[in-house]
Amino acid sequence: MTSELLTARVAQHSDLPDIAIVDATDRITYHDFWSRVTSAATAVSGMRRIAVLPTSDIGSLVTVVAAMHAGVSVVLLHRHLLPGEFADAMAVCEPSSIVAHPRQHSRLHRWGAEGVVAPEQLTTGRTAPIDPPARTAELLVGVTSGTTGPPKLFVRNQASWAATLDRSDSLFDLGPGDRVSASGTLDHTHFLYGALHGLTRGAAVDLRNASVALDDSPTHLYSVPSIAWDIARSNGRYAAVREVLSSAARWPKSGREALARALPNATMTHFYGASELSFVSYDRTDSVGAEVSGQLFDGVEVEIRDELLYVRSDMLFDGYLSRVGEHATVTNGPDDDGWMTVGDRGTVEDGRLTLHGRGSETIVRSGLTVELAPIEAALLSIPGIVDAGVLGVPDDRAGEVPMAGVVVAQSHSLTKLHIHRRLRSMLPGPSLPVQIVPFDCLPRTPRGKLDRQALGATLATVRTVGSPDAPVTTNQTVNAPPS
Repeated sequence: MTSELLTARVAQHSDLPDIAIVDATDRITYHDFWSRVTSAATAVSGMRRIAVLPTSDIGSLVTVVAAMHAGVSVVLLHRHLLPGEFADAMAVCEPSSIVAHPRQHSRLHRWGAEGVVAPEQLTTGRTAPIDPPARTAELLVGVTSGTTGPPKLFVRNQASWAATLDRSDSLFDLGPGDRVSASGTLDHTHFLYGALHGLTRGAAVDLRNASVALDDSPTHLYSVPSIAWDIARSNGRYAAVREVLSSAARWPKSGREALARALPNATMTHFYGASELSFVSYDRTDSVGAEVSGQLFDGVEVEIRDELLYVRSDMLFDGYLSRVGEHATVTNGPDDDGWMTVGDRGTVEDGRLTLHGRGSETIVRSGLTVELAPIEAALLSIPGIVDAGVLGVPDDRAGEVPMAGVVVAQSHSLTKLHIHRRLRSMLPGPSLPVQIVPFDCLPRTPRGKLDRQALGATLATVRTVGSPDAPVTTNQTVNAPPS
């Protein structure tokens, strides 16, 4: 049986008088939401792509759903882009329009965007018949960090998202009368997907901060570790929540236990997946403590090849969008047999997947993938820094955060504040190290490579290292383990 596409599912609820979306300033019923969607879809119909920088507001969801309804691909921008990354993405995608809430226009103008429009400008009141998009049509182009060069642009089609929605439908009890809290900004695909899934099921979608949304008794909560941590520390008790749907780094057991005390009736599900892979597996703990770990989603196949995890399913992306000559082309997708890896390592036993991370090169910070090598390169480009090593260290709120060890030439006097300012001009916000630790020398292996294990052992003991204005010099080091 062929599953319905995303906007066809939303359209089924278009006559409901129920609330569809609540944001910080307004709310809208399904009937009025769909009227705005069809009007905006008429305005963008015939375009190939539009770029959207969404915030947590009704207009952003109207724009995204309207484009998807009209078969127009959404280039999903995010607020952490650098101006050069934005320019590279626009040069490849060539969107017909750039849409964002007015409060984002100054950011887009700083990036060099011209002709930015607000979502309300697409809603003219005029509607025309819209042909349904093809199942293979491009639905979304996501923009990853491009700190090693131009950003990666990953392409998902209509059918892959429909298949992903099917998995959510089978796993979660969600429908009219329920309330979904998707409190993270919608430029994060976890929260955008959560909001869209709620709309396909006829639930009320609450885009407000979790601290506010929880007072209105949501039944479902989309979360990342930072949101979960705030809830666990709030000393509140929210008995209406039945499902917590989490992505990013898996929260430590102690944190999950603290969250369970605040949400005593909630089943907690943590997804493993990636932008390119969609859902792969999940861990699930119900309100009485029964646990399932590493359960593969229906229809997902996995193989381990040289410790790397390969995945095959009907939810995979099409490939990366890049410019080849005069044209943008989708390449480097799944192989001819449908298998794909993103470099994660893991093992499979009795059909259950255990993940071992991506080695030392990549971390996930609050749901955002951060590559460590570009941070090291940026540090080494600063005059006076002669060596640098960057690692991911555990963090309760963000899952993992980057931390840097540096060696500064004796002839230079650098402060951590100066280094941070230089890095801020070269790296997106999630890539900025939370701490910069000075060393006399970084630990090395006998072959001269950075000894990441030894460096990590030292960085794990560091809490604070002086004032931001203090010089980062060799007379202020944390001793490195011997190489």
